[in-house]
Amino acid sequence: MTLLDLYPTQTNATYLTGLASYVGNTPLLPLRRLGADLPREVQLFAKAEWFNPGGSVKDRPALNILRTALAAGELSGGRRLLDSTSGNMGIAYATLGAALEVPVTLVVPANASPERISILRALGAELLLSDPLEGSDGAIRLARQLVSEHPERYWYANQYDNPANWQAHYQSTGPEILAQTRSSVTHFVAGIGTSGTLMGAGRYLREVVPTVQVIGFQPNDAFHGLEGLKHIPSAIKPGIFDPALANRTLEIETEPAHLMVRRLAREEGLFVGISSGAAAVAALQVARELDSGVVVTLFPDAGYKYLSDAELWNPG
Repeated sequence: MTLLDLYPTQTNATYLTGLASYVGNTPLLPLRRLGADLPREVQLFAKAEWFNPGGSVKDRPALNILRTALAAGELSGGRRLLDSTSGNMGIAYATLGAALEVPVTLVVPANASPERISILRALGAELLLSDPLEGSDGAIRLARQLVSEHPERYWYANQYDNPANWQAHYQSTGPEILAQTRSSVTHFVAGIGTSGTLMGAGRYLREVVPTVQVIGFQPNDAFHGLEGLKHIPSAIKPGIFDPALANRTLEIETEPAHLMVRRLAREEGLFVGISSGAAAVAALQVARELDSGVVVTLFPDAGYKYLSDAELWNPG
């Protein structure tokens, strides 16, 4: 299933053809070596979201946000899509924006990895760098300031508050997980950044399989090294986030997540990013509590955008 399948009546919409039609329908991979010590009746899976055209899970909400804005005429008259991002959402906007001829302006913390900056510039996005000490919240504040000062130039996509974010996962990620596990999923584990994945896929799975456990995870501290994730108690809370949806929320430390990134590469052959390492730590923690069950998480992206972090790959 792709987002093209979800909107079959809109046959004249250019955003449902070409590159956009390949968003979604990512593989569900078993983590056999990682879960080798689990009971036989416990299965552990991760969706490989780097198979999306822009290389991450963020293609799903970016496409739905673009689709909704184009349908509403928000991007007419040469207005530019504007949003803040730590990297992946920006790459998704820039990728799909280039394909759909939508100009994109992004506010990115100045300490974003050089790989991310280079990719965004290669895709033609206009970049504005925010204070690195203020992280993603500083980028949000600068984006809000820009759209307030230049409403005629920018349309603010606002991924943290835009319902099209979580709806993309309700419409695609959740149904895919259900189909790929043949409705046997018992636990769904997702990180909290914008919270779109957790909210959307979690809502869908809860509606169809009422017994499913929806489990979120976040960094255990405000000062963390888990790029793409938010420590909700100390950050600007996303408007789409509903803390009541999850059955529980785990707190993940940076060092075990970094170690897990290396383990996944060397034991599973999965070259993934930092938030994927955190997802594996959280999902494995859940799986080890079970005597039976099917635990599913998402690996948001591959590791290519983190190669400049030498300490991540060769610590000490």
